[in-house]
Amino acid sequence: MPELPEVESIRRTLEPLVRGRRFAAVRVLSPHCLGAPPAPEAFAAALAGRRVAGLRRRGKYLLFDLEGDGLLAVHLRMTGQLYFVPEGTPAGGDSHLHAVLALEGGGELRFRDVRKFGRLWAVAGEEELPPGYRDLGPDPLAEGFTAESLRRALVGRRAVKAVLTDQAVLSGVGNIYADEALFLAGIHPARPAASLDDREVARLWDALRQVLEEAVAAGGTTFSDYRDGLGQPGGYAPALRVYRREGQPCPRCGTLIVKARVSGRSARFCPRCQR
Repeated sequence: MPELPEVESIRRTLEPLVRGRRFAAVRVLSPHCLGAPPAPEAFAAALAGRRVAGLRRRGKYLLFDLEGDGLLAVHLRMTGQLYFVPEGTPAGGDSHLHAVLALEGGGELRFRDVRKFGRLWAVAGEEELPPGYRDLGPDPLAEGFTAESLRRALVGRRAVKAVLTDQAVLSGVGNIYADEALFLAGIHPARPAASLDDREVARLWDALRQVLEEAVAAGGTTFSDYRDGLGQPGGYAPALRVYRREGQPCPRCGTLIVKARVSGRSARFCPRCQR
């Protein structure tokens, strides 16, 4: 699933292409991709002729603010892609293409999704988005997110990996960047969140910000489906230290990276460096 760096990379590549432009026409090819309104005709009518005032991100959601009021929200889920193509770019009979949003002046946004979990919403305001959106925790790259903010989030007996990937605690962090941050901080993913002392929390805060900023700068991480808003793959995969490196030597100590289940999720870590 695209995480914070991937969604932010899509935002950064699309924002200059859509800001100030109107949706000229909207075609829904697969109604299952609609969150609201569920009827393709109503969804198209809610967007056609509307000008995009800006494009922002909250957690893993992309939010197109429409001039006046209203917004288009997009969640890519597992394999969704949202990208811009110039006018006249053939679709090539792509059966995974589910919606096309033509832009005034040429070009269009295309929503493609192999596994069909992604959703689009055209709504009057954020209060009309699903509960998962309204319950999102703070963004770890937000200016106001401090080490103290993280300390307050790390409570209870749940594994720290489970807390970091809980979207109601932190928005945007998933398996990739939780594993990478915990490795950099030297913290075992199965440690109870409340067991971390202040120094460990500070290290984890630094590590989390570092890996997220590195990944955004590289355009995100691509293993298979993820592409940015111009259809380009992310470049961060070669820099990953532990994620998908099980059985390979730890870049610090040479011990083999292991993969284990932690609170129902897979976790990659060094059994020697992470305590």
